[in-house]
Amino acid sequence: MTTMADERRRLLEWLDAERDEIIELLRALLRERGPNPPGDTRSTADVVRAYLNARGLDHRIISPHPEMPNIVASFDGANPGRHLVLNGHLDVFPVAPDLAGWTKDPWGAEIEGGKIYGRGACDMKPGTTASIVTYAMLHRLRESLGGRLTLTCVSDEETFGPWGARYLMEHHPEVHGDCLLNGEPGGPESIRFGERGPLWIAFTLRAKGAHGAYVHATDSATKLAMRLATELESLTEIEAPLSHNLQRAIEQSRPVMDRMMGEGAGELVNRVTLNIGTIQGGEKVNMIPSHCTFQADFRLPVGMSKADLLPKIAEIAARYPQASWEVVGGDEPSWCDPDHEMVAIIQKNVEEAGRPRPQPIVSLGGTDARLWRHRGVPAYVYGPYPHGMGSHDEHVDIEEFLHVVRTHVLSAFDYLSRSTT
Repeated sequence: MTTMADERRRLLEWLDAERDEIIELLRALLRERGPNPPGDTRSTADVVRAYLNARGLDHRIISPHPEMPNIVASFDGANPGRHLVLNGHLDVFPVAPDLAGWTKDPWGAEIEGGKIYGRGACDMKPGTTASIVTYAMLHRLRESLGGRLTLTCVSDEETFGPWGARYLMEHHPEVHGDCLLNGEPGGPESIRFGERGPLWIAFTLRAKGAHGAYVHATDSATKLAMRLATELESLTEIEAPLSHNLQRAIEQSRPVMDRMMGEGAGELVNRVTLNIGTIQGGEKVNMIPSHCTFQADFRLPVGMSKADLLPKIAEIAARYPQASWEVVGGDEPSWCDPDHEMVAIIQKNVEEAGRPRPQPIVSLGGTDARLWRHRGVPAYVYGPYPHGMGSHDEHVDIEEFLHVVRTHVLSAFDYLSRSTT
């Protein structure tokens, strides 16, 4: 009689035997361009579809936007059980037109020094590859599993997902599931159980304007904008109230976050942060600007909501009658149980691979996992380090990538095999 231990050994054997094939799947995905904006991921989706088709794995395309297809596949195990969803996105950050800072072809998937380079090489084509491989390998063992496994490869993550995961969550409840596993970059020392909420606001300052020498005649829209932005900085002193288990998890995660994301990262988790992402104003150096706009990127800690911060923003903006403002994007913070079964499963598989026990953390950045958490579905992220994410020479260490794939495969198997009857 075949045991779960036997099936796990088979999975490890397949992972070893198909190592080169898994690497080539990642490289094939990296060679396809899907910067968002504009967000055309059709050629990237074709790579995924070809991989699934070659293995006889049925799937469907849900494409509310003609250039942003979403791939959904699902199968049932032999027994009743829980529903695990695997999620990864196909779109990537844009690349500067002059390729500033890149020493490798961002679409070349070059290998050098045990690393694979390219746009999306950490965010998040390694994680998406892990989801695809996990789905394909567990399909071979479906008679040993309980419940259901669903794969979602989505477009439009980089712009909050109106045509991607957000669309699926709103219109296709069959992808909700009981738990989500995602491979966004964060670092193999961490398991992300929550993330801060982005709140993007556009401010506009208007003044009469005048000759640059006539500073007595009018306010300067740019100076007003700078003063307003400086006052907004006071909001970064706000900390969110937290439940005991969240406070404990955050305190324990601070050293790990500092190692992975740089000194000081751990101190930001339960505080509001502010970045002035863009500012535009003035026509000429010797003219007092009559118009200035800037966009502010607030990040809200878990335990807060937009409703907590918006009145404080309004209070500061009201001191500037020349200012108007509007919310142009964002989402609420999200979190789930840091002591969930999936966390323990991932930790066990990582430790069995000879790596340090990963610590549950709250992410500084955002992922599609938030959309599942907002609907009460526990969602966890385990992925590679964010080397060059949103910058140049983005890359992933090959052995680290393969470790992430292995962890996803075994953790999904463990979760579904435990749910058999």
